[in-house]
Amino acid sequence: MLSTQRADRVGALTAKLREFADARDWNQFHTPKNLAMALAAEAGELLEIFQWLTPEASTNLPPDKLLRAIEEIGDIQIYLAQLADQLGIDPITAAEDKIEINQKKYPADKAHGNAKKYTEL
Repeated sequence: MLSTQRADRVGALTAKLREFADARDWNQFHTPKNLAMALAAEAGELLEIFQWLTPEASTNLPPDKLLRAIEEIGDIQIYLAQLADQLGIDPITAAEDKIEINQKKYPADKAHGNAKKYTEL
């Protein structure tokens, strides 16, 4: 049930983003290349919020930085949804498939408690 609800929300978000772009005639700019570049730029803006913070400070953001993080995560999600839509990719399926791959690469008995890459386990 939860997976169906997530898929419905992703579909609704995708439809809303299509309407938004259509109303502004922006689809001409929404090529996979441009969307990937915009996604990377927004990820950089999210990184700026955390730059120079201690690990502890990064988990306890003040309200102004938390608001900025929320906005940047929103931007990232928008560009990711648009990129997936342009490429015909279901992002939930892609994530679920990647989790399965990672479960094989990082078996819990070998990866538990360390940050080594799978090639070093």
